[in-house]
Amino acid sequence: MNPYCQHGGVTIYHGNCREILPALPKADLVLTDPPYGLGENARRVASRGRSSAITDYGDFDWDTEPASAEEIALTLRAAVLAIIWGGNYFGLQPSRGWLVWDKLNSGDFADGELAWTNLPTAVRIFRFRWNGMIRDGEARGFPRVHPTQKPIELMTWCLSFVPQAQVVLDPFAGSGTTLIAAKNLGRRVIGIELNERYCEIAAKRLSQEVFDFSPAPEIAAKRLSQEALCLFSD
Repeated sequence: MNPYCQHGGVTIYHGNCREILPALPKADLVLTDPPYGLGENARRVASRGRSSAITDYGDFDWDTEPASAEEIALTLRAAVLAIIWGGNYFGLQPSRGWLVWDKLNSGDFADGELAWTNLPTAVRIFRFRWNGMIRDGEARGFPRVHPTQKPIELMTWCLSFVPQAQVVLDPFAGSGTTLIAAKNLGRRVIGIELNERYCEIAAKRLSQEVFDFSPAPEIAAKRLSQEALCLFSD
């Protein structure tokens, strides 16, 4: 099983987590954001407006249903500790250590999101604005590169609860936000992503940590592939 790319303590695998997870050694922590099954798709995203700040994500339909029970079970077995965003959508055991992200939202957007954990902590709340195109932190002024992208600051906050976790795993890596947060903290991190285009984007973000993905999807994919191979290699 060969990594899609590997450098500086970061490893990305392109493929299905059901096939890759059983072959990996156990990690200290799984920090991930699986599909919730809310029907995020290219048509729904496009319907939200035509502002230049809205990225054309191309065609996708990966959010037609939530991550399967098998995928969640494999995810839990893959690490000692777990933080799973959207945990309220999955059949997980009762937990006292829920994490809450208050998005400081308005309008029709959700007020926040929940993460299930098996951490020995009380419920904790992280307040960080992510209100449509109005976002705080590093992503301010940049278009998202993934329709369900989360802020680096949120994943950094999650990692603050487990300073002892030196090997972090994300089986639903998307555009690589968890990988970036772990890398910034000097942790080893492994990501698995089914969509090759997002493997390319994650590699790009990890190598340059910029967000300029404005060309048309087919042009961007070609450019990202070339740059990721050149910039994110040993």
